Amino acid sequence: MSKNSSSQYSGGSVSVNGQNIAGNYRNGSNVNSQYNMTDNEKKLYDYIQQSFLTNLPNINVFSDDVQKQMQNQVEAYTNQGLKLLNNMYSPMLSSLKTDIANRFGNFDNSVFMDNLNNIESKRAESMSALAQDVTAKQNELYNDELAKRYNYLSFINGIQNEMDARIMDYLGIAAQNSTLGNTYNNAQAKSNSGFSSSALLTNLAQNALSAYNPAAGTIFSLL
Repeated sequence: MSKNSSSQYSGGSVSVNGQNIAGNYRNGSNVNSQYNMTDNEKKLYDYIQQSFLTNLPNINVFSDDVQKQMQNQVEAYTNQGLKLLNNMYSPMLSSLKTDIANRFGNFDNSVFMDNLNNIESKRAESMSALAQDVTAKQNELYNDELAKRYNYLSFINGIQNEMDARIMDYLGIAAQNSTLGNTYNNAQAKSNSGFSSSALLTNLAQNALSAYNPAAGTIFSLL
């Protein structure tokens, strides 16, 4: 080996099952870290980005079709409520009329009017309650639709975060491998310049055990 006080930059890489997943290398004055996605990872990554691009601008906007579907559900809920009220109060009115007709022969009397007013008052209260229920149903459908949209975006965002974290982990390992290689190269260069073997080993051990701290200007790219 020729005597040379300068050391070569050592890149670093991570391979899984024979495939190079992540690498760290120097390109001119920059140090680049690169993660190599599999085809399936890239498809998933692109799908998530496209989903955000498509859904975020209209997350609070309901299309005509969605509004029609919700309106149909509200109408069905309203009709069911009206049917229940009619089934409840129509027999009561019919029974009252039959009873008054049998007892008095006509409906022009205070007994009929008092009972009729009582029934109509209760029916009005029920109709008011139904109107409130319909409004609550509309709000429920609206909030459920929004919740589904936000939950979906939250779900894919969680997947995105997991992917990013895994990528950064692999890039960190590649950078650590590069750091160890450069530590060894620097130590060799110092040894060739006259360092004692014991100083070389001490310096190498200390640097190898030090925590990884990325240098300023490091470039991360996802491919």
